[in-house]
Formats: sequence, structure tokens, C-alpha cells
Amino acid sequence: MDIIDAIILGIVQGLTEFLPVSSSGHLELGKAILGDSSIPQESLMFTVVLHFATALSTIVVFRKDILSLLEGIFKFQWNEDLQFASKIALSMIPAVIIGVFFESELEELFGGNILLVGCMLLVTAALLFLADRARNTNKPVSFSNAFVIGISQAVAMLPGISRSGATISTSVLLGNDKTKAARFSFLMVVPLIFGKIAKDVLGGELSYESSNFTALSIGFVAAFVAGLFACTWMIALVKKSKLSYFSVYCAIVGLIAIVVALM
Repeated sequence: MDIIDAIILGIVQGLTEFLPVSSSGHLELGKAILGDSSIPQESLMFTVVLHFATALSTIVVFRKDILSLLEGIFKFQWNEDLQFASKIALSMIPAVIIGVFFESELEELFGGNILLVGCMLLVTAALLFLADRARNTNKPVSFSNAFVIGISQAVAMLPGISRSGATISTSVLLGNDKTKAARFSFLMVVPLIFGKIAKDVLGGELSYESSNFTALSIGFVAAFVAGLFACTWMIALVKKSKLSYFSVYCAIVGLIAIVVALM
């Protein structure tokens, strides 16, 4: 993978991480278009590094919320912040189980399989279509909701299923407020990404031998900068816009991907 490709894919990741259109799906489509010949393990590693960059951009945008959560946790009182942090921890369980026990099977899916991406984008489109018709409320995310949303996050590890789309849609369909659902969705993925990076570092997967360090670094910077813009923009957009717009987009891209794959 050359530098130009890394920049393009980094920008794609940064812009689509917070849009309910599947950043992983767009990365796989981008790799297929650019002719990326990386083996599945290296392809997945590049995807993880770009997700790490957008996780950092999430921390920057939500720095006040995160600091408030940390202060609440260290007070060792069952306050609102500690409860919210506990819900995030609960939501991580399904994805952790998938990551630990099915990592090799998951890696094999990140090899430019645009037919799979197309089909999963149609699933994302359906979720967004249904969520758009859900009644908005002021209901916060409960503990049971957090676990169900966590299952959606685990399913969204498939390329083409939008993580933010799946988690926000699930939360809204459960009757939660859209703004609260978006905040929970953006924050719940941060610990998972940092955990994945820590696992890869300790396991020696982030090495000069297994990856193009220059491309990874440049892609990381591009994704971080694009992520800052997209996250800030999406906070306002989720509150005002309808998910049906994204549903139509995912359906169109998904159908195109399926047609191209079958040609």
C-alpha cells in the first residue's frame, strides 16, 4: 500500500466512522477499488490502526464527558457517571467474546469481499430505515439496553454493518433518546479499540515486519484529522437529520457492490 492510498483510506475511515454507513465496509470497498493486495491479517491491521485514530478523535471531541466519567468512577460512588461507565463495560462483553474466540474467522472477512460488504450494507440500510420510524423519547440507556446494544456492536464487526448505525438504531428501536443513543454509541467503542491495540502490541502484531509502518502512520494522521471533523459534524447531524437519508445511501452502495461482485 502506497502513501496516496493510505491517505485516501484514512480520510474514508475518518469521515465514515461517525456516519451510519459502515466505515469498515467502505474501507474494504476502497481497498478493492485501489487494488490493495495485502493479506487479510495486514488488511485487518490497517483497519484497526485507522479505527484507533478515530477513537482518539472521539476522545478529543468528548473530552469533557470522558473526564466527567473518570471523576465519577474515582469517587467510588454509585453516581450517574459510574452507572454510565458500567453500562459501557457491560456493552463491551459481546464484542470481546467475538474478538477472543472468533478472531481468525473475523480476519478472513477483511480481504476485499465486496459481495459480503454489499449484503451487509443492505442490512445496515434496513436497520436505519426501521429506526427512522421509531418514536423519539427522553429515555436514557438502561443496563439491559446496554447489553442489547453491545450485541449489535458485536454483529457490526462484520464489514458492511455500520457500528454506529447498528448501535444507534438498536438504541432508538429500544425507545431511547436519539441524542443519548448517539453519545453512548460514540463512547462505547473507545475502550474496545484501545483494548484491541493493546492486545496487538503485546502480541507483536504491530511490527515493521508485518505492516508498512509509513503507510500506517500517514493513514493514522489522515483518519484522525478527518475524524475530528466528522465527529463534530455528526453530533449536530444526528440530532436534526433523518436516518432514512443514510438508509438510502447504504442501499444504493450495497446494491452497486453486489452487482459489481457478481459481474
